[in-house]
Amino acid sequence: MSRALRAAGFTALALWIVLPVLPLLIWAFAGRWVYPGLLPQEFSTQAWARAADPRQNILAALGTSLSLALVTAAVTTVLGALAARGLVLHPPRAAGLLRLLLIAPVLVPPFALAVGVQEVFVRAGLADHPVGVGIVHLVPALPYTVLVLIGAHATYDASTEQAARTLGASRRAVLRHVTLPALAPALLAAATLAFLVSWSEYLMTVLVGGGTVTTLPLLLFSTAAGSGNQPQTSVLGILTVLPPVVLFGLAAAALRRRRAAWADPVPPAPTIRRNH
Repeated sequence: MSRALRAAGFTALALWIVLPVLPLLIWAFAGRWVYPGLLPQEFSTQAWARAADPRQNILAALGTSLSLALVTAAVTTVLGALAARGLVLHPPRAAGLLRLLLIAPVLVPPFALAVGVQEVFVRAGLADHPVGVGIVHLVPALPYTVLVLIGAHATYDASTEQAARTLGASRRAVLRHVTLPALAPALLAAATLAFLVSWSEYLMTVLVGGGTVTTLPLLLFSTAAGSGNQPQTSVLGILTVLPPVVLFGLAAAALRRRRAAWADPVPPAPTIRRNH
């Protein structure tokens, strides 16, 4: 019975994900589709050919979005893990205030935050530059990684690290065999959220990038708002949806394979030879 319920739940989840994308798939290959036809009267790959044309800058925008999102996920996950570990396992006196400051970007209205950040970046000379856009993507992504990893560290038993060290494990061995296996699901969840926040970021990219840094969401919004070209908009929509699904499917599979290696027993304590 439980197996049937799991299969039904998996099927429902798959339909929940696939059905909204189905109209995009049809439009992406539509050459001619007029009312009252339920399906296109003609199919074409012209929209995909145009997307592959270097002059359209779509592939370049895809590469920029991937680079920004991957860097944001990596940096904010590391920073979030360090912040969460310090706040939970070694809380300072002002831990509550520090938590509030770390999640403040989530509490402030996005437009007000973007305008304020733009002013700072213009004065610092980081506006209209990929580095500035990369840094500004950290602002909305970091609170999510901190919140996820604070929850993970709240239930994490740090005494296992001390036990491993007592048995003779090095700090690197403790990190690999004790800390990472215990926190791996939370780290993956935090990285996933950070990637998605950066991947879909539009407002801060426009204001700080100044139009010189083109990402896939910028092209998607401009095409959807201005051209009225549904096939091209659908192709951009698919390109926007597909990379997060593929990347984190691969990450989940890699995590399952690596758990066995991370869970190897801690090396035994070195034998101490006594001189007689």
